[in-house]
Amino acid sequence: MKGFSSFARTVALAAVLSVPVTATAAETLDLNQASAEELVQLDGIGPVYAERIVDYRDENGPFDSVDQLTEVNGIGPKTLDDLRDQLLVDD
Repeated sequence: MKGFSSFARTVALAAVLSVPVTATAAETLDLNQASAEELVQLDGIGPVYAERIVDYRDENGPFDSVDQLTEVNGIGPKTLDDLRDQLLVDD
């Protein structure tokens, strides 16, 4: 970036750093493919719930719908509503 002003370098760096954040925020996770580490990134899901989701999937097979998430111990309708826009179940 030689030849660019300090301001131009700062603006360019800010633009580069903001792209992944924007892209990540817009993505949804497939409930049948996401790892516990990926699930923890969701609003309202900590490590314990992430492991419960993965364990449920391992024991019961793939989710048929996002609504089935309420069958995981500790995840109720409110949590499901909070997560619905962040999850999908791919066919």
